[in-house]
Amino acid sequence: MTGFKHILFPIDFSDRCCGAVPFVDAMASRYSAKITLISVAEPMYYAGMGDPGGPIMINIDTILSDLKERLDNALTREFAHLSVGRIAELGDPARVIAEFAHANGVDLIMMPTHGYGPFRRLLLGSVTAKVLHDAECPVWTAAHVEERPCQNHLACRSILCAVDGTPKSVPLMQWAAAIAKDVGATLRLVHVITELNRSNIHGFDEAYDRDLFQRASRAILELKEIANVDVPHCTIGGDVVAGVHEEAVRHAADLVVIGRGVLHGTLGRLRTHAYGIIRQSPCPVLSV
Repeated sequence: MTGFKHILFPIDFSDRCCGAVPFVDAMASRYSAKITLISVAEPMYYAGMGDPGGPIMINIDTILSDLKERLDNALTREFAHLSVGRIAELGDPARVIAEFAHANGVDLIMMPTHGYGPFRRLLLGSVTAKVLHDAECPVWTAAHVEERPCQNHLACRSILCAVDGTPKSVPLMQWAAAIAKDVGATLRLVHVITELNRSNIHGFDEAYDRDLFQRASRAILELKEIANVDVPHCTIGGDVVAGVHEEAVRHAADLVVIGRGVLHGTLGRLRTHAYGIIRQSPCPVLSV
């Protein structure tokens, strides 16, 4: 399941990107993985003047040459002890990242949720969202906060796995358990009962809500048995995004594991909340 051997790290040279470097270093060092640094620039700039403003083509050879030079000199000291490849490309960042990952056997993509550097379009939220949608491998994203990623999460002592209570949660539980074992972290599952948001049709019937909790708890217990994952779990009611955030804060999670779902398969309905969970998470998220 786990055992990442090739990690793709898209960089835009921003402070937020640099803030993710220790996490990439830790992951690559743990698994003796190769790192490929990839930086992508779009060969189009949009004019701010004129009516309407339009795209202006600039010298793409110059852009690519400058990008390669900058990339060749990036993170040489930080990753000196690791095997590192460097790829500079022109094109749509999300497409280039996802296609490279698929074509080159990448096991994990690690990226901040956005950046502010000269190539800032690379790591904007929209690019991250496209990568999460298109990539066929797991994607690690830093906490979506204004400051640099919190180094307190680097040790990864506590992992929270959000499950949706369907049989498709079984492989997700197993993934989370394998990662927790690899890094020596505790693991806890959380399941959010969204049906409670609609319980007003029952007049907030306490018996109805209690029955929902009991059925959900039994379902999680059965799934844990199938997955052979014996860890604590909690069942809460309400909004999925808010609920996962609150549990991550309550249990001081250093990593949240969620099922993202990809075009060739899914890991349950939780995938519909993946981007919201990533945006609200107080710690990094690993989307499987």
